[in-house]
Amino acid sequence: HRGVEKLCEKLTYVQITPIVDKNDYVAPMTNEQAVNLAVEALAGIEVPRRARYLRTILAELQRVASHLLWLGTFAIDLGGALGGGTSLFMYCFRERELIMDLFEELTGSRFHYNTHTPGGNRHDVPEGWGAKVKQVMRLIEGRLDEYTAVLDHPIFEARTKDIGVIDAELALGLGLSGPILRASGVDHDLRRDAPYHAYDEIELNVPVAAEGDCHARYRVRLAEMRESIRVVLAMMDGLPEGPINGGRAIKTPVQVKIKSGQAYVALETPRGELGTYVIGGGDNRHASPYRFKIRSPSLHAVSALPWVLPGHQVSDVVAILGSLDPILGEVDR
Repeated sequence: HRGVEKLCEKLTYVQITPIVDKNDYVAPMTNEQAVNLAVEALAGIEVPRRARYLRTILAELQRVASHLLWLGTFAIDLGGALGGGTSLFMYCFRERELIMDLFEELTGSRFHYNTHTPGGNRHDVPEGWGAKVKQVMRLIEGRLDEYTAVLDHPIFEARTKDIGVIDAELALGLGLSGPILRASGVDHDLRRDAPYHAYDEIELNVPVAAEGDCHARYRVRLAEMRESIRVVLAMMDGLPEGPINGGRAIKTPVQVKIKSGQAYVALETPRGELGTYVIGGGDNRHASPYRFKIRSPSLHAVSALPWVLPGHQVSDVVAILGSLDPILGEVDR
């Protein structure tokens, strides 16, 4: 047990952001956003419209990058059977690298960005960054067809179809969310059903599949990448002018003090519903939370294994676990 929740109760609200970066280290942007949304809800902080647009763009870029890493590693896990698994792994990491370069140009870091803060963002869009984002998104959109061509393979289908089936009732009963839930036929997405950031300003098409097997989870994530690319392009075209942090230039950490109250905020990460529960009134003269709790989608995903694995061959465990896409950093909080 890494004790992240208890550690955050000893830190100020601003100091928590770089800590949660390390929970889901494949999608740190959305981890940052979750904790800052909770703090903003608890403190009644208004986020400027430009910052909400930028957060939406970063969340969807992160989704594409995360799914690319998942697809590449999923392919190489099954690569001995495919023959082309290693090739697809290299393709996916090649494209993911382009998104990492965009994050580095914006935040100065390739991992653990620490770019969100209560009330907005630390880093505004540098000159020419928007054009690069559009170029990268269009390039990746064209290459998604190459990925599906590599995996349009009878052995890949045999390794994933009717393997690791999770029906809608079981998925809901186990608290599964994100692509796993939607691949089980449940049409639920917090970005559309309980919108945050600027998702209420765009119509979101939510991919759903009915089979609930490994192949359905693969198809849903591929479709999510296409939809995320569409959202990023639309948001970049409509990015409004204005401040990104309520008009304040954040050069040093701004203290947020909350004497009492509680808030629970959930958002859609690439792995599903990430919830953050915060109770105010902790130490450091109310600059720290009294209680900090994380609801992790990966914990629910691995908790499903006792229901999903029985009846399968040992070789199927690789496909099933890979299709659930857990990140152990947020499982062991």
